[in-house]
Amino acid sequence: MKYILIIFFNFLLITGVYAQELDCRIQVNYARLPGTTYQQLFQTLQQELYEFINNSTWTNHVYSRDERIECNIFITVEDAISSDEFSGTIQIQSSRPVYNTSYMSQVFNHLDSDFQFKYTEFDPLEFNENTHQSNLTSVLAYYIYIILGFDYDTFASMGGTDFFRKAERIVQNAQNAREPGWKAFENLTNRYWLVENLLNDQYSAMREFQYTYHRQGLDKMPEKATEGRSNIEQAIESFRNVHRRRPGSFLMQIITRAKREEIINIFVEAFPDEKARIYNIMKEVDPANASEYDKIMKDPGG
Repeated sequence: MKYILIIFFNFLLITGVYAQELDCRIQVNYARLPGTTYQQLFQTLQQELYEFINNSTWTNHVYSRDERIECNIFITVEDAISSDEFSGTIQIQSSRPVYNTSYMSQVFNHLDSDFQFKYTEFDPLEFNENTHQSNLTSVLAYYIYIILGFDYDTFASMGGTDFFRKAERIVQNAQNAREPGWKAFENLTNRYWLVENLLNDQYSAMREFQYTYHRQGLDKMPEKATEGRSNIEQAIESFRNVHRRRPGSFLMQIITRAKREEIINIFVEAFPDEKARIYNIMKEVDPANASEYDKIMKDPGG
């Protein structure tokens, strides 16, 4: 039996098959804190966060090294509340590859300004999905499940639901937490409302958008550019109806932030009638950034 296990372990090493799902780069910026008091503390934290995220198993699926989800987490520490408690921001980004290309398409990009945590150097980072033990690990696990959910939605229609449910459980467990970001009444753009939107049937078209846009659109464009772009246009048209029913939703802000630049780059090369349609839709659903879409109407050769 021992010999069989050794052979299997060697096979995993040779084939590059791993349980870990994420290839996540972590950066902890503490430059706003005075002096060098916390330098060693946050260097240790950065390494422990890297190991916590990349060396944990978050699903029951097997990933090869090349299949791991690329993501970035940037933590900016803005204030030391006490010797072991801090506040600041956490930005989370993730992307997925487009088939038959070297291009990575950004799927999720969000800055969370309600980030408060306690940390003592070398304390183990522990997470239990059934209880709120640590705000630091709860926030990280929440966004890991959000990343997984968004990624799975791009490969299968509503494929990320199970992961969004896990994120919802973390929110429920944190309802008595003293740290901000978990409760509905605090504001309309926090962790509570993000997962609420994702699991709310009124916004289901915006999750269907992810599959149509990526799997039937971007993934087809390398070989069938016109067909792929047409499918992307259909995906964009589908969530305009959601915007008209629920204008200014948090989920719409999240999606347009991640896809804005990419949509502009795709349709600047489109036929004039396609340009006009997408231009009008995006100015309607993303009014705060309406001027950005003027680029679509410019002549790419001019």
